[in-house]
Amino acid sequence: MPSTDIVPLGDVPLHVWSEGSGPPVLLLHGWGASSALLRPLAEKLAAHGFAVHVPDLPGFGDTPPPGEAWTIYQYADLVADYVKRANIAPCAAFGHSFGGRICLVLSAAQPHLFTKVILANSAGLRPQLPRRVRWRTTLYRAARTALERAGAHSFAAWLRARYNARYGSADFQAVSGAMRQTFLNVIHEDLAAFAPRIPHPTLLIWGDQDADTPLWMGQKLESLIPDAGLVVHHGAGHYSYLDRLEETVIIVNHFLKN
Repeated sequence: MPSTDIVPLGDVPLHVWSEGSGPPVLLLHGWGASSALLRPLAEKLAAHGFAVHVPDLPGFGDTPPPGEAWTIYQYADLVADYVKRANIAPCAAFGHSFGGRICLVLSAAQPHLFTKVILANSAGLRPQLPRRVRWRTTLYRAARTALERAGAHSFAAWLRARYNARYGSADFQAVSGAMRQTFLNVIHEDLAAFAPRIPHPTLLIWGDQDADTPLWMGQKLESLIPDAGLVVHHGAGHYSYLDRLEETVIIVNHFLKN
C-alpha cells in the first residue's frame, strides 16, 4: 500500500510518497511540479517489483520552502541525506527536468548512492539563447549596475521589477521570496562538467517536441556521459514520460532489470 512519510532533515520536513517492495528507485520531480506528477510512473514501477520513493522537494508539493535561498548543491545534499536516512543506497535514480539536475550532481559527486540513472528531459545544460536576448540581458544588467553605483537604488529596483515582469519566465513569476532567488541560483548553474564524471549506466528519455529542455540537450548529454543511451519519444513534450507512459514503463523496467 502507498504511504506518505514526513522525514525531518535539518530544518526541512521532507514529505515522501512511497510504494512497493523490491529494488529501490528514487524519483525526483521537476521545478514547479511535485511527487503527484511522478505517481503514475511510480505506481506502475511498484507493480513491476520496485520500491519507489518520491519526495516533494523543498518548496513544492507538501514540503515547505527552505528558509533562505538554496543552490542546486543544497538540494543535492538533502536528497543524499534522505537516501542514507531511508537506507536505500545504492538505488536507481530517475530525475525529470530539475530532478535531473540533482541526479547529475549526485551521480558524479556521490556515485556510491546510485546504481543506474534515468534522466527524463533533464535540465542542467546552459540554453542557447538568441543573440537579441543576450544583448537585452547585457544592456539591462549594465543599466542596473550603473544605477546602483550612482546610488539610485529605488530606480534600480523599479527597473528590475519592470524587466522581471516583462521578460521573467512563467516559473520565475510563479515563485517569490527565497524561492525566486533559488530559481535564479539553479538555472544559472551549468552542470555540463558533471556529465563526463557519471560512472553509472544512464538512460536518457526525451520528447522531440520539448520546448523547455530541447532535444539537443539530451543529445549533448548522451555524448558527454560515458555509458549513456538516448530514447526519443516522437511527438512528446517536456513531460515525455507522461505523454508516453506505457512505453516509458516498458523501457525503464527493462533498463533497471537488465
